[in-house]
Amino acid sequence: MADEALTESRRKKILSALESNWQAEMEGYHTYLTLADRDSDPVRAQVLRHLAAAEMEHAALWQSRITALGGPEPVYAGKPGGEADSLSHQAGGILMSLRRLEIEESRDIAKYGAQLQELGDEGSIEILHHVIEDEQEHHRELGSLLRGHYTPTASGAHRVDAKAVLEEMLAKRSNGRKQPGTWISDAIYGVNDGLGSIFGIVSGVSGATVGTTGETKYVLLAGLSGMIASALSMGSGAYLAAKSQREIYEAEVQREREAIRLNPAEARELLALYYQVKGLPEDDAFHVVDHIAADPDQMLQALVRERLGSTEEALSKPMVSALSGALSTAVGAIIPVIPFFFLGGVTAVVVAAIVSLIAHFAVGAAKSLITVRSWWSSGLEMTLVGALEGAVTYGIGILLGTGGL
Repeated sequence: MADEALTESRRKKILSALESNWQAEMEGYHTYLTLADRDSDPVRAQVLRHLAAAEMEHAALWQSRITALGGPEPVYAGKPGGEADSLSHQAGGILMSLRRLEIEESRDIAKYGAQLQELGDEGSIEILHHVIEDEQEHHRELGSLLRGHYTPTASGAHRVDAKAVLEEMLAKRSNGRKQPGTWISDAIYGVNDGLGSIFGIVSGVSGATVGTTGETKYVLLAGLSGMIASALSMGSGAYLAAKSQREIYEAEVQREREAIRLNPAEARELLALYYQVKGLPEDDAFHVVDHIAADPDQMLQALVRERLGSTEEALSKPMVSALSGALSTAVGAIIPVIPFFFLGGVTAVVVAAIVSLIAHFAVGAAKSLITVRSWWSSGLEMTLVGALEGAVTYGIGILLGTGGL
């Protein structure tokens, strides 16, 4: 966008953003320079002075653009020592200061990345590309200083506390968002849900109608109606759960894609920290990440896999989950009803109870395939629960039936 084509309101908005950028770079310059003057480590002090000089260069670029747009010459409004004299920097020592500066560089990268879309000014965008590249390099330099000056191990070698740094970075990036839960077998729990609920209905209606004319008809009507309702409920629930899980996954992937685009340096460090927590040596972790980062799609998938503990292939398909949940629920629900198609009276009730309890044991044993419990323990527990459920609902049915309800 040419300078003369800018409206007055647009120009003021751009100048306000550039003024803020200039103030931030000047504050960074004073902070780095003050910390360098106080640092007794000559190597670290040299790096800090280099970073201070780069911040001053950035400030000069913003000032030149402000002038080109007709804005007033900016005046530094911060402290002479920048943030170096703040309590947060003084309380934690030089290492904590470096860590805070590394985080600030990461935030600056994200801020400047957002301005690429927001400012709409060609001259400013050109400066932004240059500054973002420098800030990414600053982020790497600060990370190198930190990794080279942590507390020595027993062997004398220096190492970073990868888990602590990883937790800090995740807290900053996730903003407290919870990750999606895992999907458990729709089929097994569908059968369990259908069997348990319809066995209770059949028992209750049998108890209420025992000895009456047409009792079998009432049991069948109640059982089949409950079967259809349970199957539809389980199917729709499974569909919505799988769809929500996929939508959450896709949203997280998009967030990671944007985070990598705005701050590739932080993304590399985050992935390397994951590998270090798993036991990979620091140098090897960064070497592996460098190879992965050569392919942007591979970098995205690797980071998503570590962040979410899942892949797109592992996600449930909504329609498959819906059909599995609905059909399995229907299968479980029809079991207690089947005897009433052929028998009547107390005989049908006894046969339905026996068949249902056997099915409860089978479902409980099947659950052991996705749990750590033994098959007989899980099956016995499910059988006892089914027996209690049937007895209670049958008793309630008798009370209601004899009460004339």
